[in-house]
Amino acid sequence: LMVDGRNAATVELDGVAVAADRVLGDPGGAAAALDAALDRATAALASEMLGGAEAAFARTLDYLRVREQFGVPIGSFQALKHRAAKMYIEIELGKSLALDALRALDEGRDDAPAAVSAAKAKLDDALQLVGAEGVQMHGGIGVTDEEDIGLFLKRFRVQQRTFGDGGFHRRRYAALRGY
Repeated sequence: LMVDGRNAATVELDGVAVAADRVLGDPGGAAAALDAALDRATAALASEMLGGAEAAFARTLDYLRVREQFGVPIGSFQALKHRAAKMYIEIELGKSLALDALRALDEGRDDAPAAVSAAKAKLDDALQLVGAEGVQMHGGIGVTDEEDIGLFLKRFRVQQRTFGDGGFHRRRYAALRGY
């Protein structure tokens, strides 16, 4: 059971022998197909991450509009406006990279794997910011299951580590670009 309540499992095959007449395709030939499938899965996950970030951000903005302190909505405080603006910028950067990754995959571009890693790495960063700031801006209620922002945070933590975290994808991007 993962932190967001979803089930997961690890399957390890050790010492498994497969008869030659049971092997599908050429031995070792599945790596390219598996890499392509993982890139598509990672791009799909990046799209889910983007949607979650946008939804959590919208809920946070709604909360900033209705929660009052000193007789005014807390969203009117300049410090919170600046933090919300930073969240918006990170989400928009992630959106641009996610759309580019999807386009690269659809067009079969040679740089598709790098585009996918760029999107996943940026959205990993965006989720870190949106999750942490969202909970902070909601105050103590933000860490309860009564407010959806806490549920978003749990899902974000799983998404960040699925198919490689931000650090993995930054290193992969650098390697694919020859750095």
